[in-house]
Amino acid sequence: MFRAIREQIDTVFREDPAARSVIEIILCYPGFQAILLHRVAHRLYKWGLPLFPRVLSQVSRFFTGIEIHPGATIGRRFFIDHGAGVVIGETTEIGDDVLLYQGVTLGGTGAERGKRHPTLGNSVVVGTGAKILGNIRIGDNVKVGAGSVVVHPVPDNSTVVGIPGRVVRIRPEGGMLEHGRLPDPEGQAIDDLARRVGELESMMRKLIAEHEVQHHRKN
Repeated sequence: MFRAIREQIDTVFREDPAARSVIEIILCYPGFQAILLHRVAHRLYKWGLPLFPRVLSQVSRFFTGIEIHPGATIGRRFFIDHGAGVVIGETTEIGDDVLLYQGVTLGGTGAERGKRHPTLGNSVVVGTGAKILGNIRIGDNVKVGAGSVVVHPVPDNSTVVGIPGRVVRIRPEGGMLEHGRLPDPEGQAIDDLARRVGELESMMRKLIAEHEVQHHRKN
């Protein structure tokens, strides 16, 4: 347990340059508090203890603003930055070295039974407000842009943006999620459409001009 706490503290120092001291992390980082409480609740849940794991998760939600179902399976060095509004469903599976920003939802798509929440691979980064829904797999080293809604599986080493989420880039392993430099597929589609409309208008003007020239020649 102490080794797990030490590793979690080291993860916060690695991921957040604002972290100044161990005591600050323990007292002021809701993501740190939520994941430690989840480790306890998950262990009790796996033991089959009734009700108390859910109660503990709700206590954690009250104090941290982060809701993690005790059934969710979470790997090592998991970090939630800021954390307000994060929701992680019961059958979610999360690999190692995963980073979530505030407002992320790892949820289901309905009232289906069994495995109904996403599986995240290792070294996944999910941006602010993104939603990953359903029993889908998000591959290793995937970056999900802020505000995206992902409802389909995503291959390894991809960047996903948009509603619904689309793979816009396949990258080598590693690299940061640069929130301000992500492609905009909707904006690009609009630009392509506007360019095509402009080309068609130019063609129409040319055809009209040629028709008028021919008409004058006949007269």
